[in-house]
Amino acid sequence: MNISDLYAIYQQYPSVQTDTRKLKQNDLFFALKGPNFNGNNYALQALEAGAAYAIIDKPIVVNHPQLILVDNVLETLQALAKFHREQFTVPFIAITGSNGKTTTKELVSTVLSTHYKTYTTQGNLNNHIGIPLTILSIQKDAEIAVIEMGANHQKEIEGYCLYTLPNYGLITNCGKAHLEGFGGVEGVKKGKGELYDFLRNTNGTAFVYWDYDYLQTMSNGIKNIVHYSSKESVGTQGFCIKSEPFLEVSIENNEHLKVIKTQLVGEYNLPNVLCAVAIGLFFKVPEEKIKAAIEDYAPSNSRSQLIKKDSNTIVLDAYNANPTSMKAAIENFAKLNEKDKILMLGGMMELGEDSINEHTAIIQLIQQYSWYKVVLVGGDFEKITHPFIYFSNALEANTWFKEQFFENKYFLIKGSRSMQMEKILL
Repeated sequence: MNISDLYAIYQQYPSVQTDTRKLKQNDLFFALKGPNFNGNNYALQALEAGAAYAIIDKPIVVNHPQLILVDNVLETLQALAKFHREQFTVPFIAITGSNGKTTTKELVSTVLSTHYKTYTTQGNLNNHIGIPLTILSIQKDAEIAVIEMGANHQKEIEGYCLYTLPNYGLITNCGKAHLEGFGGVEGVKKGKGELYDFLRNTNGTAFVYWDYDYLQTMSNGIKNIVHYSSKESVGTQGFCIKSEPFLEVSIENNEHLKVIKTQLVGEYNLPNVLCAVAIGLFFKVPEEKIKAAIEDYAPSNSRSQLIKKDSNTIVLDAYNANPTSMKAAIENFAKLNEKDKILMLGGMMELGEDSINEHTAIIQLIQQYSWYKVVLVGGDFEKITHPFIYFSNALEANTWFKEQFFENKYFLIKGSRSMQMEKILL
């Protein structure tokens, strides 16, 4: 079956699912394969559960009217997403970067949705499966789409661009993330820069944070650039007024946006806010809507959440961690004017041969400040000599946490997703 014929079926049944546990009546089920599962084995079960069709790449039974056999289910899903994308002429904004891309995506889509019918990546569906699913969730009434792209190796962003076809895009930053897959920081820049390459080659528009010299260099040759900065008098310019307990931002030369009082923790969120303002202004969202949208946005899913637990205050930033984001979070936490501050930090993953050095650097950074207590959890913290409390996992740290009966303390809890540091608060 060719893609145009499959697309005709998709138009009849425009809800796509890859997990039988989440299946709804008349969904299209794509039988994806992974290291530990084969969706083909669940195709008939999907049909029994109400799927309209199941797309498979392994023959199961002969001539079943609701089974569609293709060469490769994943490639078919991506090709269908591209075909669907090509039906739209509205702006598609791609967002990638080492840190802050999900928060930036949330802020940007929140701002744009006040004025346009906006579709965006839900949760962390930012990979080779999540991105086509996001595209296929976009309906005919779309006026703007915001697509988050995660990556841990080169050529990944390039591949996403081939079926997302973004005409706008931004790179939040290039930091020490997924060093094992990218092959070092320069590899990160090359990999993330594949978005700029696509925009450059297709005459697209890039939103560029002008404070970072490397983004200036990487964006050379892109004809259409929208600037935002905390230092340079170009495009949207703003700075941090205060960051405790929440970030407050002043936008220069704009009376309506003179002060934006966010619910975000940490000055490191300043570029994310400036980006949302810049994109909102570029797409002519009324300034009062931009301000209200950013001020109303409250982070969730363990992303820089400020939590009150009894008499204690907790900054829960356990969605992910790498050396760049960990350093920024620790330095921001150290600046807070609080007396008894406790660090609870989980290991950082996917750092390859740099892992021990990067964990050592974090320990050295911690030792530059005074803390009430420091707790390290899992990862390569175990392999390094340090004077701090250590647990092998978050549940062990949770037991210790409960036994301390802390009162009036201020916590930073951060670690890579696999460490599940939020379990400390169970």
